[in-house]
Amino acid sequence: MAHSHSHSTRSDDPEIRRLEQRALGLMMSFLVPIAVLTVTALVWLWPHDVTSHIKNDTSSVMVPGVTMPKAHVTMVNEVSCEGTTGSIANDTRACANLHVQLTEGPETGQTYEVMVTAAIYASGIDPGDTVKLYRMPSPQDGTTVYQFADFERSAPLIFFSVLLAVLVVLVARWRGFASLLGLVFAAVVMWKFLFPALIVGHNPTIVGLAASSAIMFVVLYTAHGFSTRTTTALVGTLFGLMITAALGFWATKWAHLTGVSSEDDYLLASSAPNLPLQSVVICGVIIAGLGVLNDVTITQASAVWELAEGGGRRRKDLFLGAMRIGRDHIASTVYTMAFATAGAILSVLLLLSIYQRPLGEVLTSEMFAAELVRTLVGSIGLALAVPVTTGIAVAAVTAGRPLPRRDQIMPQKQPEARQPEQPALLTPARASKPERGVDHPTLTNMGIVRPGRARPSTEQDLFKRPQGPDEV
Repeated sequence: MAHSHSHSTRSDDPEIRRLEQRALGLMMSFLVPIAVLTVTALVWLWPHDVTSHIKNDTSSVMVPGVTMPKAHVTMVNEVSCEGTTGSIANDTRACANLHVQLTEGPETGQTYEVMVTAAIYASGIDPGDTVKLYRMPSPQDGTTVYQFADFERSAPLIFFSVLLAVLVVLVARWRGFASLLGLVFAAVVMWKFLFPALIVGHNPTIVGLAASSAIMFVVLYTAHGFSTRTTTALVGTLFGLMITAALGFWATKWAHLTGVSSEDDYLLASSAPNLPLQSVVICGVIIAGLGVLNDVTITQASAVWELAEGGGRRRKDLFLGAMRIGRDHIASTVYTMAFATAGAILSVLLLLSIYQRPLGEVLTSEMFAAELVRTLVGSIGLALAVPVTTGIAVAAVTAGRPLPRRDQIMPQKQPEARQPEQPALLTPARASKPERGVDHPTLTNMGIVRPGRARPSTEQDLFKRPQGPDEV
């Protein structure tokens, strides 16, 4: 008697739906307390008087009275860099003298000349470009001096942002639009809560976990909908965040990372005296692992559900199959994190290679050690989150479903080997009464012909296979 499995991953059975709801309820019993703690931390740590924690004297950042108006480039004249500020002896590089027309400030419409360095000129500055200038009034004689400050980059940034949004919506439809909304929410949380809370001196680990958890609760359910699959990914993401935060705090303290590795760090410390720079490193580790964990956990949960669609898999086989996908994802994500770090500090790497410092000395310096800790801790959290997410997903997707036993899994039937076709004369022909006017096949194949038929003249003709009417 044949046995077949008629169940599938669809929850058509009320009992299966009840058990799936129970599995979802177990995960929610873990998520609800975390959501309550997240909201409590946001309310408790929400910064109210940030300006009192910022140093009012900004003379170290910008000279009093200095502004940055915009101007249009009207003419570009190439000149030699020799003798200019920042040049070296016998400098053969090309600098430029710009004619710019102000579009902002008291001198709007007036034209001034400003010098730019070789790097700025080599970037491709042309007439019609928009630049920013330093306007520095002189209190002694009342004159105003202008210097090149930066390029105006609003147009290309807006263009690529709009292009990305359009492509995401066209390709991913509603889910892509929802992901953009989640991205906006994440930016608001960081700008309104994370940054001010660090400036006023709150605990960086709690601040980072509260902000990251709030972002994940909203982003995942907004982009992927409220389902058991999304809830599974959220549980795995929060688990990875907790591991990353704990290891990040421990590694930062153990490695004595101060958070001071560049001039910008000293500037930040002087502008926000209540901000411990070490907290920036700890919170940076948590935020860096946020996006990677989100990507991997939602992919693992989806992989488990897709593998379960085929049916006929035991829990162990389903887990192992999903982990094969997870291992590939872990490997590629670790590469991504490492290469992204190298790309972010490529100029520093080139500078160090010029001075030929020992590799061990370079890697243990403040700047590189902080980047290494961020990459290593994030990768550890990722590696631990994948099996946890996979296990939870397998338990959730198989809740209440009658999975096959080992003896019920039928081996796949191998295709039979095709036998070579035998020649017609070697196959014993069955004696049958021929129709009127038709030679007996057995007698004909044996070379016995009836009267009126030509006898084979050679042995080759004797053993030649008879031709059918279509082969003539």
